[in-house]
Amino acid sequence: MSACAKRPNRSARIIHHLTNHKTAPSGAVSHLDLFEPPVSYYILTRRWRLRTLAGTCPGPPCDGDRSRSLHCHREALMCVDDDSYPPIRPIAGGSAGSRDFRLVSADGTRFMAHAARASAPTGAGMVVIPDVRGLHPYYKELADRFAEVGVDAVAFDFFARTAPSDDRSESFDFMSQVPLTKPETLQADIAAAAAHLRGSEGGGVRSLFSVGFCFGGAISYLQAASGLGYAGVIGFYGWPNGLKRWPDRPKPVDAVSRYTCPVQSLFGGADEGIPQIDVDAFDAACRKAGVKHDLKVYPGAPHSFFDRKYAEFAEASADAWGRVQEFVRQYTKG
Repeated sequence: MSACAKRPNRSARIIHHLTNHKTAPSGAVSHLDLFEPPVSYYILTRRWRLRTLAGTCPGPPCDGDRSRSLHCHREALMCVDDDSYPPIRPIAGGSAGSRDFRLVSADGTRFMAHAARASAPTGAGMVVIPDVRGLHPYYKELADRFAEVGVDAVAFDFFARTAPSDDRSESFDFMSQVPLTKPETLQADIAAAAAHLRGSEGGGVRSLFSVGFCFGGAISYLQAASGLGYAGVIGFYGWPNGLKRWPDRPKPVDAVSRYTCPVQSLFGGADEGIPQIDVDAFDAACRKAGVKHDLKVYPGAPHSFFDRKYAEFAEASADAWGRVQEFVRQYTKG
């Protein structure tokens, strides 16, 4: 591209990607086939998000324009943008410091991670499991915010084995990378993050937790059946019905009978990719299995509402953050 050539804006590039989507080669998996929400319509908002419209466009802005009204058989998910930040105020002096570094997985793979240490540790440790973007700055900052409230934290990246570089900015083609991930290597990476937190360098935590968002939310739920000895797991708009990409791995809702710790679920009531019927089924499965389930649905809130720029959902975000802290306090060993 010449220096004077204008780069297409993000909305135009996403529209081009989706409207020109070709059928994947035999045996390959499209990014649109990773999840199994209802067939829906989507438009790109000013926040560059794909928002579910349940088959309708909200008034005149669309006017039948196919470049803004996209019919997808699967939801293309991206929880955070380059201008996304956790909706949490920093606490001066709360963190003893943070750093980017490399963790080493069981197979020897070195992968990106970000660790934050608490100035006044509570004994709790948090594995932060990102959405499909991988180790986006949003999740690094979230790890820092956990440290400021006494929770040592590590956020990590999914794509060390497949991505050509460490760049996780707007230009990163995460949609082509997600189908290449494997559940067994992701779990090995999570185990390495957990081991770091339990070691002296990571804080020597007594009680281990996970928190995940969207793609990572489903993985976080499954940590309750992973055997890693979690004190609790948390999902922000995690998919109870799981990931189609991994048909051999139990869906979170089907694995509940093997959960060994409490679960916290935070959903947006307007997230049509995760309908209330799925939320209710997950809650019912937890109750039937005797799993403690702290469930909260925020009326009118969309998928990925936990974002500083969603000012209209600031109250929901503040409540969610308070609930997460209380959940961790409740299940941290004394």
